[in-house]
Amino acid sequence: MNPAVPQPTPTAAKGTIPLAQVVIRLAGDSGDGMQLTGDRFTAETAGLGNDLSTLPDFPAEIRAPAGTLPGVSAFQLHFADHDIMTPGDRPDVLVAMNPAALRANVDALRPGGDLLINTDEFTKRNLSKVGYVDSPLDDESLNAYSVHLVPLTSMTVTALADFNVSKKEAERAKNMFALGLLCWLYSRPTEGTMSFLRSKFGTKPEIMAANVAAFEAGWSFGETTEDFAVRYEVKPAPMGPGTYRNIAGNLALSYGLIAAGQQSGLPIFLGSYPITPASDILHELSKHKALGVTTFQAEDEIAGIGAALGASYGGALGITSTSGPGVALKSETIGLAVSLELPLLIIDVQRGGPSTGLPTKTEQSDLLQAMFGRNGEAPVPIVAPQSPGDCFAAAVEAARIAIQFRTPVFLLSDGYLANGSEPWRVPDIASLDTIDPDFATEANHERSDGEAEYWPYLRDPQTLARPWAIPGTPGLEHRIGGLEKADGSGEISYDPANHDQMVRLRQAKVDAIAATIPPLVVDDPDGDARLLVIGWGSTYGPIGAACRRIRDAGCSVAQVHLRHLNPFPTNLGEILGAYDRVLVPEMNLGQLNLVLRGRYLIDAVGFNQVRGMPFTSDELVIAINGILDDLAARKGDPT
Repeated sequence: MNPAVPQPTPTAAKGTIPLAQVVIRLAGDSGDGMQLTGDRFTAETAGLGNDLSTLPDFPAEIRAPAGTLPGVSAFQLHFADHDIMTPGDRPDVLVAMNPAALRANVDALRPGGDLLINTDEFTKRNLSKVGYVDSPLDDESLNAYSVHLVPLTSMTVTALADFNVSKKEAERAKNMFALGLLCWLYSRPTEGTMSFLRSKFGTKPEIMAANVAAFEAGWSFGETTEDFAVRYEVKPAPMGPGTYRNIAGNLALSYGLIAAGQQSGLPIFLGSYPITPASDILHELSKHKALGVTTFQAEDEIAGIGAALGASYGGALGITSTSGPGVALKSETIGLAVSLELPLLIIDVQRGGPSTGLPTKTEQSDLLQAMFGRNGEAPVPIVAPQSPGDCFAAAVEAARIAIQFRTPVFLLSDGYLANGSEPWRVPDIASLDTIDPDFATEANHERSDGEAEYWPYLRDPQTLARPWAIPGTPGLEHRIGGLEKADGSGEISYDPANHDQMVRLRQAKVDAIAATIPPLVVDDPDGDARLLVIGWGSTYGPIGAACRRIRDAGCSVAQVHLRHLNPFPTNLGEILGAYDRVLVPEMNLGQLNLVLRGRYLIDAVGFNQVRGMPFTSDELVIAINGILDDLAARKGDPT
């Protein structure tokens, strides 16, 4: 196991050793069921009360050739008896189902870590597919690890010899054998998986029985084999009172959108075109018609956002979900929504780019596109969740801003948040604020002849939001469109002074949102830090984990994280100016850093990587320590 974790002597033969935390990575071919295996192990871990964080890693090609490096699918789980913030930098345990999985992942395994290999797949043909001249099982290349050679495929086939299933179906159950072994090894319960298998394969009793038997065989193998002398236990983590469940980011985001509909009393309309990694939002919302949700799978991205904006015009909360390439196609309609000043949520689950790029990998490269990627002066508020569970609250907040200020709002998630999961405390519905759409119900302007009429661009003096009148409301007939409108009346206007005024009013409306945003709170326990680390989105976990390690080593560092990226919180400039150095880690080439330097005239330093994977806390610790060493040297320099 992880040599950094104390390992007391077992109390008896085949005893149990307590561990504080474990990082497991399951890797195999895309057809080996690694995501399902990881999901089931995660579910059992969540049920035991461990804190956890997951990182599914999908192949980008839909059907890469079997046994090749592009076809490797992996699932990483970090679980602990204490609060954790990331899915782990390096696994303590690697399960490799074939040579490709081993070659793609073995370098990440910690020295001394456990390496469980399915030896049945290490044929000459499979080895040659990934460039192995000689089998790594026969040389010394794996000597740095504790290697467990287990013929998972053949043992599964043998265990299912008496079942009425084909050899191919028996071989496919090897992931359940591996799951049973891991559940034994880490003292996970079994009943949840048994119930899952009975439910999933309820209409195929032979397949169900075979998978249950494979799972039980894996458990029994762990109990009887001499290859594993002990098993391990990770106790539950302390958590506050409440009801918890394990939740992925896309699911939490979907629930947040539904909650926003309930709290505002508005029907939800999602106009969307399927795109990785945002499609799960469409899938989930389509299940909730009973809660006032309508979903429309459009023929393309442009139709999806057009339908959503039309729904907002009709009095619903219009939403469209996509990723970076879809945002580019939606940009003209987003500009129309800015001009119409109607509520609209644009969910952008960011992925690697440009173009098709890395569709199954994560990135933060759409910030400048969300902020500036439209013709004309078209300001749009931006909200970004920081963790999978936080996607719920961020969705509710984005809806609040859209409804209250009559504006389209970007919600910037990313592939890591969308597919990763963590324990989430289910909120008390009574604790959620109501969101008042405040529909216009009567005329708001008196004509020169004394008759009342409705002006669609008379603004609230505080929010600068225009009134929202549902079409068909008697006396509130009005016209809106993409051509510039006259302030107040909404008549088409080409007057230069009016256009200047309307552009400034739309910007001022977005700026006014800052007054409704809580001030930023800096995490600076000692109060004497000279370095501030600022991030946004999914960098929250790695930054937080790195700052903890820096402080545990006796150094001071401050951290602050942005949920609102447009407008920024009102005290951001004051915070940035209070530190000698500012570090901005991002999974892009410095987009937030560019905005901060331009707006606040600070000499911020970027830490940037675009590898399609989240940062590790190890690399952030190195970057932070480098800056702290430089600050210390400068402090002692008389010049």
